[in-house]
Amino acid sequence: MSLRIVVTVKYVPDATGDRHFADDLTVDRDDVDGLLSELDEYAVEQALQISENSDDDVEITVLTVGPEDAKDALRKALSMGADKAIHVEDDDLHGTDAIGTSLVLAKAVEKAGYDLVISGMASTDGTMGVVPALLAERLGVPQVTLLSEVSVEDGTVKGRRDGDTASEQLEASLPAVVSVTDQSGEARYPSFKGIMAAKKKPVQSWDLSDLDIDEDEVGLEGAYTVVESAAERPARTAGTIVKDEGEGGKQLAEFLASQKFV
Repeated sequence: MSLRIVVTVKYVPDATGDRHFADDLTVDRDDVDGLLSELDEYAVEQALQISENSDDDVEITVLTVGPEDAKDALRKALSMGADKAIHVEDDDLHGTDAIGTSLVLAKAVEKAGYDLVISGMASTDGTMGVVPALLAERLGVPQVTLLSEVSVEDGTVKGRRDGDTASEQLEASLPAVVSVTDQSGEARYPSFKGIMAAKKKPVQSWDLSDLDIDEDEVGLEGAYTVVESAAERPARTAGTIVKDEGEGGKQLAEFLASQKFV
């Protein structure tokens, strides 16, 4: 038996960097360093754990859609232990929204071949969290999302979804799409051996023509959603300083009351 796992990952701007919008109101990715989305590291980790705990022959492919630099995200995932990678890159993808991205991912997943797709719960730049569900719909397979625990056994994926008041035990027959949360288990740090091995692992490059996708289905022109305006966050003010000269507690209480905190 063999199990083909595809992990979708995203190359995102570093959250600690100075991020802003370009003139076309897309995220300016040229003036800030990028990296593998932290939430996607959990997806890679869960794929590796499934492989380590399985008696089947497991092959893990990491898949990303993005510019040339997105290969850095793939190399990070490969250095963690994934077997191979696929990079979908095309200039016409610039400005693609979540719906268009799900189309590209679905075509790439189908072309690659899969039994299970694992995604992070959301990207750390867009934070929409809808792509796994859109992807499952396009593939026509079950989705089991927001899992904090996941396993595969006898052609079934099982997992636990934790809510505010209860935890649910869920399962679906393969093929399926799952997403995992940041509570699913700390992602491993790539070892030196893993980093060196990643340099020799195959990375395929596909464009829209390889996936039979027309350029008008993606990009800014094909997007169902659009950013109409954007403004920089206002600079932080000094705030209110309360000097305690015997009346500090009273002043603090009055301030909290005026802001309707109490």
